[in-house]
Amino acid sequence: MPIKILMPALSPTMTEGNLAKWHKKEGDKIKPGQVIAEIETDKATMEVESADEGILAKIIITENSKNVKVNSIIAILLEEGEDKSALENMNLSQEQAPPEKIAEKAKEAPTTPTNINTPPSSTAERVFITPLAKRIASECNIDVSKLTGSGPHGRIVKADVMSSSFSSSPTKFELKRVTPEVSELPISNIREVIAKRLCESKQQVPHFYLSIDCNIERLLQMREEINSATDQKSPEWKISVNDFAIKAAAMALKKVPQANSSWGEKSIIRYNNVDISVAVSIDDGLITPIVKNADQKSIFVISKEMKDLASRARKGQLKLDEFQGGSASISNLGMFGIKQFNAIVNPPQSCIFAIGAGQEIPAVVNKEIKIITVMNITLSCDHRIVDGVVGANVLQAFKEYIENPSRLLI
Repeated sequence: MPIKILMPALSPTMTEGNLAKWHKKEGDKIKPGQVIAEIETDKATMEVESADEGILAKIIITENSKNVKVNSIIAILLEEGEDKSALENMNLSQEQAPPEKIAEKAKEAPTTPTNINTPPSSTAERVFITPLAKRIASECNIDVSKLTGSGPHGRIVKADVMSSSFSSSPTKFELKRVTPEVSELPISNIREVIAKRLCESKQQVPHFYLSIDCNIERLLQMREEINSATDQKSPEWKISVNDFAIKAAAMALKKVPQANSSWGEKSIIRYNNVDISVAVSIDDGLITPIVKNADQKSIFVISKEMKDLASRARKGQLKLDEFQGGSASISNLGMFGIKQFNAIVNPPQSCIFAIGAGQEIPAVVNKEIKIITVMNITLSCDHRIVDGVVGANVLQAFKEYIENPSRLLI
């Protein structure tokens, strides 16, 4: 026969509540334990589950209904083999016990917030548990019948399942420790040189760091336009953000020649050529092939040359003069999502540019809030040669060029 689903009492003193939402619609098949509705009280919103199986034949109380009395009929389930004709002879009147009787009944036999229309004969056998706790217990193979609930009316909640997960399901979380082993890898010549030079740099070179954000909206737009116009069959002519950075760094050093220098034993060595060393990752570590006279080369020549240098660097085919020397360096980790970092000066050079990833941020542009793409540049300086003002001037020049990329095409 049709099963009446009643408005549950979510607390011993509850006499009415709001039916906030139906998770099922008329005609849906319902299984025991499925969440079918949400009930609001003055303290919380809780999910309610069906205790029976059947077809949701009729919703009596619609969504967003306020002040629904406890034990009011809110819906009707039809059992297997029944059709809607079975509803014709049903008494759907909302007869209610006095509020004080409802409260007394709730205190005597409290109902669970997740169970409605629970048959009296099955109350002692049912395990009252939240849907989330039930799902976690199922995934972890935990026997919920052995758990003690800490929720309202002894209801099992997530914390109860999690606290018992290790003891209830040892195989699920068993730690398998193997015999400790270590392996020793021989230090390659290149790694030995890197270690020696970087240790000397950090120990002997007085580093200081300056950081600046650059708006690269124009640069990205120009790059897209250039690459879109480039013949798809000639990928070697595609330019990258790093190519712009190499050119901008070279132009900045040309504009501030004090930073295009090295510390000598008895003098400061100032270079008349601007040669940019670019950090390239290889199997044994990294190497810095050099784009010579980068200030005089077009962005397209720099791009093509850099692709060739990087390719030959990874194959170990660089000539000595192609990676030894240089007047300043660039290290770009932006392609790995690194937003900002401090690089180590590559002696005897006095500066290294650390290029971060472009980030979309809100900013005030012409008194309006807009989303722009910003790239952080951190300049590591040898303070013996480059003072704070000199380093700041280098970054200001870099920013000027990178934010006005058309000047790098001249």
